[in-house]
Amino acid sequence: MYFSDIGIIALILATGFALYTVVIAVLGAVRNKAQLVASAKLSTLTVAFFLLLAAAALVVSFLTHDFGVRYVAQHSSREMPWYFTVASFYGGQEGSLLYWAVMLAIFSALFVFTSRRAPKTLVPYTLATLMGIELFFLIVLATASNPFVRVPVAPDDGNGLNPLLMDPGMLIHPPLLLMGFMSFSVPYALAIAAMVTGVLNNEWLRSIRRWALASWTIQTAGLLLGAWWAYHVLGWGGYWSWDPVENAALLPWLTTTAFLHSAMVQERRGMLKVWNLFLVIASFALAIFGTYEVRSGVISSVHSFAYSDIGSYFFTFLVIVVAFSSGLFLYRLPRLQAEQEFDSVVSREGVFLFNNLLLIGITFATLWGTIFPLVTALLRGQTMSVGAPFYNQVVGPLIGVLVLAMGVGPLLGWRRTSLAALWRNLCVPAIVTAVCAAILPIAGVTNVVANIGFSICAFTATAILYELWRGARVRHAHGEPYVLAVYMLFQRYRQRYGGYLVHLGMVMLVVGIIGSAFFQVKHDAVLKAGQDTSIGGYQITFMGNIDMQESDRETVTAQLRLWSNGQSQGYIYPGRIIYRNYGNQPASIIPILSSGLTDLYIVFADYQGATEATLQLFINPLVPLVWYGGLLMLLGGLICWWPERRRVARVAREAAPKAAQPEAKGVVA
Repeated sequence: MYFSDIGIIALILATGFALYTVVIAVLGAVRNKAQLVASAKLSTLTVAFFLLLAAAALVVSFLTHDFGVRYVAQHSSREMPWYFTVASFYGGQEGSLLYWAVMLAIFSALFVFTSRRAPKTLVPYTLATLMGIELFFLIVLATASNPFVRVPVAPDDGNGLNPLLMDPGMLIHPPLLLMGFMSFSVPYALAIAAMVTGVLNNEWLRSIRRWALASWTIQTAGLLLGAWWAYHVLGWGGYWSWDPVENAALLPWLTTTAFLHSAMVQERRGMLKVWNLFLVIASFALAIFGTYEVRSGVISSVHSFAYSDIGSYFFTFLVIVVAFSSGLFLYRLPRLQAEQEFDSVVSREGVFLFNNLLLIGITFATLWGTIFPLVTALLRGQTMSVGAPFYNQVVGPLIGVLVLAMGVGPLLGWRRTSLAALWRNLCVPAIVTAVCAAILPIAGVTNVVANIGFSICAFTATAILYELWRGARVRHAHGEPYVLAVYMLFQRYRQRYGGYLVHLGMVMLVVGIIGSAFFQVKHDAVLKAGQDTSIGGYQITFMGNIDMQESDRETVTAQLRLWSNGQSQGYIYPGRIIYRNYGNQPASIIPILSSGLTDLYIVFADYQGATEATLQLFINPLVPLVWYGGLLMLLGGLICWWPERRRVARVAREAAPKAAQPEAKGVVA
C-alpha cells in the first residue's frame, strides 16, 4: 500500500464524518439533545484527525519522492532541498485545497475546545456550518482536484517547484494567506448560527469578535509577507502592483477591518446590527470569491493557477453561500433594529461609521477594478482591464481621508463632543500638522499631493501619541513611572491601546507608500566590464558576469563593486536563475541594500556573455517603513486579541448591582 492510498482513505472517512456532523448537529439543536451535540463535537475532532492524516500522507509522499503520485511529480524533484519539498505540499492547486481543508478542520477543532465561551444555542449550528463548508472542500478534493491520483508509470524525477516559488517566502507566505482566507469561515459560521437561532445580541457579538480579530491578524501577516515577497523576488522595484489576486486577498481584510470598528459601536450603543452582520457575511463571501478567482483562472494574474473546471465548483458554492446567507439575513432583518440612534455626527460612533463607509468605498473600488475584465468581456465581447493608475487615483484619496479619520476618532467622546472639547483635543495635533506642512517644502518635498499625505500622517500619528501620553500622564500623577504607566495602559486596556498601535503602524505604512510612490528614482544601464554608473549617491562598477551550470539550472550573476561617498562598500551580486525543467523560466536574485530608510534595489535584467550586463537600478525612499509599520500593526493586533487575565476584582464588579458600577471607559480596537 502506498501512502497516497492512506490519503485517499482518510479523505473518504473525513467526508463521511463531516456529513454525519452536519446532520447530527442540526438534529441535536432541533431536538435539544445534549448527547447529539456532544457527538457532533467528537465527530468534528475526528474529521480533523483524518484530514491531518491525509496531509501527512501527502507530505511523506513528497519526502519519499513517490513520483507515481501525479501531484508530487508535477511540483517536486530530487534536487530540491527538503524544506522546499515539504512546501510543495501547497505549491499547486490540489495541495493548496487540501491545506485549506486541513486548516478549516483545525480551526473547527479549536472552536470545539473553546465552545464553552460561545452561547450554548449557537454551538451546534456553528459546527454544522463549518462542516458544511468542509464538506464542499472534501467533495472537490475527492472528485475534481484529488492530490493523491497516481499515474500508470512513475517518472524517474519530477518537474520541480515553480521557480518563482523557490524562495524562503514560500515557507510562510502561502500558508498564512491560505489560512487567512480559511479563517473567515468561523465568524461566518457564528453569524449563520445567530441568524438561524435569532440570538443576535451582544453575546453573539463578543463570541464572533475574537475570531474575526484572529482572521484579521492572520490576513494582515499574509498580505505583508506577500508584499515583501513581491519586492525581493519579482524584480520590478515595487511591492504592490494591484494584481487581481493581490486585490482578492485585500478585500476580506477591508471588510473585517470595518467590522472590528463597527462592532464596538454595537456593543457600546446597540447600533449598526444590520451593518455588522452584513460585513461578516461579506468577508466570507469575498474570501470564497478570492479562492474562486485563483482556482478558476478566469482573470489573468501571475498568482493564478491555469484555467480549470474547478472554478465552476467554487462559483456554484459562492452563489449558494450568497443566496443562503441573504435569505437568512432578510428573514432576521426585523430583529436587527438599533437600540439607540446617533446623537451627533461629531462623536466617536460617528467617526467609526464614516470609517466604515470609507473602507467599503475602498472595497468596492478594488472589487470593481478586479472584475472589470469580466464585465467588459461579458458586455462588449472584449477583455479590458484597469491598471495601477486607476487604483491610485480612486483608492489613494480614500485612504488619505481614512488615515485622517483614524486620528480624529480617538479624540472624540461617545454620543457627542462639544466644540470646546473638540478644539482642546485637536489643538496639539493641528499645530504639529501645520508645522509639518510648512517644513516639508523647505526640506525638498515640493509635490503637493505628497505634502498633503505626509501632513495627514503627521496629524494622525501625533493624535495617537498624544492620547497615549495623556493616559500615561494620568497614571504618572498617581505615582507610576512613565514606562510602567505605559505598560499598564496596554496591560489593562489591551483592545484600546493595541488598536492605537495598529493605527500607528498603518500611518507608518502609508508614509512608506507615499515615499516610494512619489520619490522613487529609476535608472537603466547597459555596462561592459570595467564601466560604471551612478544613482542616488552610489557608484556601481561592473566587473563581469559569473556563469554557474548545475544539473537543473543555470545561475548567472553580475559582479558589481559598490561605492558610496568615495568609500568602497564591497561587492553585490544581482543575478538570474534559469530553470530548465520550466522551459528556461528565469527567477531573479535581487540584492537590496538598505541605508537608513532608503533602499538601493538592483535588478539583473539581461546579459551578453561574460562582459556585458543590462541593469535596472532603483532608489526606493521610505520602503522600510512599510515593513516596520506592518509589523507594528501585527503587534497591535496580537495585543488586542490576547486574552486578559481574569481578576477576582473584575468578577466581583460584574456580580455587583449595575447601578453601583462606575461608567465603563470606551474601548478602541
